[in-house]
Amino acid sequence: MVVDESGDETVDRLFHALADTTRRDILRRCVRGELSVSRLAEAYPMSFAAVQKHVAVLERAGLVTKQRSGREQLVRTDPDAVGRARQALDELESAWRGRLNRMARLLADEPRSDEPGSDEPRTSTPRAFDPDEKNTTEGSER
Repeated sequence: MVVDESGDETVDRLFHALADTTRRDILRRCVRGELSVSRLAEAYPMSFAAVQKHVAVLERAGLVTKQRSGREQLVRTDPDAVGRARQALDELESAWRGRLNRMARLLADEPRSDEPGSDEPRTSTPRAFDPDEKNTTEGSER
């Protein structure tokens, strides 16, 4: 399997950005329409600089773009960004489903020891101890 490191780095940045509640909320707010960073900062109990850092993480991940308008920086969601996240998840799901399906086929093809024609010896399951069961062995009278 060939690992696409640049693709992995992009996906890592994408999911790192989405892993934070504040960044997901910023993303949701910007989907409704572009907002200035200062307007976004008003909505959170943190400093303006902290919100700027969250926006920068989203921007590096390609989830938002910033555009200067006068003294403000307007933040806009990239509509294709969510599609990239979905594509990455779909690829992971496909790989895991393929692995699980191969494993299921292998297990279905493997002969079990209790099936007729199996080369493996049959094993018996030990009986559970039952304290109420009478002992029928001779010489065990009380």
